Amino acid sequence: HLFERRGYLAGMDKQRAADVNAMFEDKSVDGIFCLRGGYGSPRILPYLIYDTIRNNPKAIIGYSDVTALLNAIYAKTGLITFHGPIAGQRFSDYTVASFKKVLFEPQANIKLAEAPPFEEKEGWVERDNRLTTIVPGKAQGRLIGGSLTLMAVLVGTPYEPDYRGKILFLEDVSEAPYKVDRMLTHLTLAGRLQQVAGVVFGKCTKCGSSGNSLSMEQVLYDHLEPLGIPVVRGAMIGHIDDMATIPIGAKAEINTADGPINLLEKAVG
Repeated sequence: HLFERRGYLAGMDKQRAADVNAMFEDKSVDGIFCLRGGYGSPRILPYLIYDTIRNNPKAIIGYSDVTALLNAIYAKTGLITFHGPIAGQRFSDYTVASFKKVLFEPQANIKLAEAPPFEEKEGWVERDNRLTTIVPGKAQGRLIGGSLTLMAVLVGTPYEPDYRGKILFLEDVSEAPYKVDRMLTHLTLAGRLQQVAGVVFGKCTKCGSSGNSLSMEQVLYDHLEPLGIPVVRGAMIGHIDDMATIPIGAKAEINTADGPINLLEKAVG
C-alpha cells in the first residue's frame, strides 16, 4: 500500500498496519527503516499482529510520530526497537557514527547522546549542545521514550510501556512551553514520572517562548526537579541534524557526572 493516500495519512489504518505486519513476516527483510514521522502511527497499533512481530525479531528504526510504534512494540513483545534517524533525512557524520555504534558495531558500556566535539578556544563556551544537570545522581534501568507528545498519547492505553524503574528519554518539536507543561503535567497526574529511575531530556526544537510565558527551562525544572531522581537535559536526542540512536528496551545508566546515557548491554545480537 506504498502509494495509498487518505488525507494526511498514507492509506487506511488497516492497510498501513498490514504493511508493517508483512515487513516483519517477510524473511527477506532484515530491518525496517521508517521514511518519515508525521502523524497517525497510534491509529495502527490495534491492528498490528504482535505475535508475528515477536516471532520475527528485526530492527525497526525511526523517531517523532514513530515513537508510538517503537514503544508499543517493545511493550507488547519485549523486542528492542530503535529511536533513531529516518530514511528521508540527511545523515550527518555524528548521526551515522551513533547509528553504526548501536546497530552494526554493538557492544556494552558505550556512551550515547553525548555532545559532538567542540573546538575549545579561550573565552568560548559551548551553548548549543551543553548538557545541563537538573538533579544530580546515578541510576540504571531500561530505556523508554521518544517524542513527549506521543508518550503522553500512549498513557492509559494497552500500548504504553511500563514506566517502573525505567530511564525515560524525551524530546519534541514545535511545542511551546505551555504545551510541554501540559504534557508533563499529564505524565505527572497519571503517576508515570514518579515511577521512573531517571530522565534524559533531549532537544525541544523550535520550542521557544514568547510574550508572557514560562521558559522551557522553568517548565522542565517545575516538573522534573521535584522527582528527586537523576535528570539531565540537552542530550543529542530529537529533531536535530546530529542525533543519537537510542535502543528502547536496552539496559542503560544515567550518570549526571559522566554524560547522558551509558549503554550497559548490546542492543543487537
